[in-house]
Amino acid sequence: MGIAIDLHWYMTIQFGLVMVQLLCLVGGEGREGLFPQNRAEANPPSFRERPAGNRSGINKPKRHETNDYGHPNVYTASITYSGGVPIWTAGSNVDSGGALHLLPNGALRLTDGTGATLWDSDTANRGVSYASLEDSGELRLLTNASIVVWSSFDNPTDTILPSQNFTVGKVLRSGLYSFSFLRSGNLALEWNESVVYWNKGLNFTLRANLTTASLVLQAIGILSVFDPTSTNGEIVAYSSDYAEGSDILRFLRLDSDGNLRIYSSARGSGTTTIRWAAVSDQCEVFGYCGNLGICGYNGSYPICECPSQDFEHVDANDGRKGCRRKVEIEDCPGNATMLQLDHAVFLTYPREVFSLTFFVGISGCRLNCLVSPPCVAATSLADGSGLCYLKTSGFVSGYQGPVIPSTSYVKVCGSQA
Repeated sequence: MGIAIDLHWYMTIQFGLVMVQLLCLVGGEGREGLFPQNRAEANPPSFRERPAGNRSGINKPKRHETNDYGHPNVYTASITYSGGVPIWTAGSNVDSGGALHLLPNGALRLTDGTGATLWDSDTANRGVSYASLEDSGELRLLTNASIVVWSSFDNPTDTILPSQNFTVGKVLRSGLYSFSFLRSGNLALEWNESVVYWNKGLNFTLRANLTTASLVLQAIGILSVFDPTSTNGEIVAYSSDYAEGSDILRFLRLDSDGNLRIYSSARGSGTTTIRWAAVSDQCEVFGYCGNLGICGYNGSYPICECPSQDFEHVDANDGRKGCRRKVEIEDCPGNATMLQLDHAVFLTYPREVFSLTFFVGISGCRLNCLVSPPCVAATSLADGSGLCYLKTSGFVSGYQGPVIPSTSYVKVCGSQA
């Protein structure tokens, strides 16, 4: 534990296994933290990109197993675990001219190269005197009396660390996806704040104590919900390496592909290994392949394709951005037909309001969609339930595979079918 000050204007604070890099003109050598500089000084302390070899602060993070952080010229202001694994990020991506300033008024602010504000801690004029990075990985903004005004643990981005309490009402976000501890007592993964595609309920005892209950990942790799005011608790998941090894950080992260995973990372390795995933079948994550995209597998890897040659990828370099019709339905009035997709289903989850449900056979399912102008696709489940889903939204998420019993249809122009 300790502070190292680089005379080339950088200050690196490192406590145990976690580090954050800050650029400052005035270093606080007497305290383990970063102090706002005098108002008369020209430039407030900031996170800046470190010369090659450093792996913290604003940098080009390594590409992770499931995240797409490795775009060129994209930077993040992050707290990183030993080896360069990001565990908290201020705001969103930023250009190479970006900076994270601790302003004299106590606000922590991320700006881009033009000086525009991308993120702010909302702590201006609240008595913040300095920032401190704890051994747990928690970044704090504190007063002179060491009262915490703001904490990264209370304002998570996409990651939960051991000793971090994720309470009711808190949310992890990654792109269009979010993970929440709902007031109903359920843990939920949601797409675009409209479709819940993973939902895990808690037992009755814990539901009665939601004001004090927290989701916590233990350092040994057990994810559980517990109530500190009682002995009640419920295990959600074990990491596959729980209670094994030493000098290993385990963390829970909502990835950009919409899945919630427990990872482990050996100290100094800079690599991560998946130890548990909430959604075991990636193709069941709503929206994974974008609108009108069809998710399938090439071996064990999910791939995104279009329903047929009547469609094309929105981005030829990124199948996850979805597909579009080569000829739109409104351009062929009275000439639409239904394209059949065997062993395919258009995903339908609770709270998705743009689906109509019928008890009807496979032919009736197809015809109901064909004659209904709002309908863009349909699925006959063929699982014994007799259900038919008509999709009427502008966003349709598909899954096709040999073990799926359902038959689906997508509306196309007849001349294209």
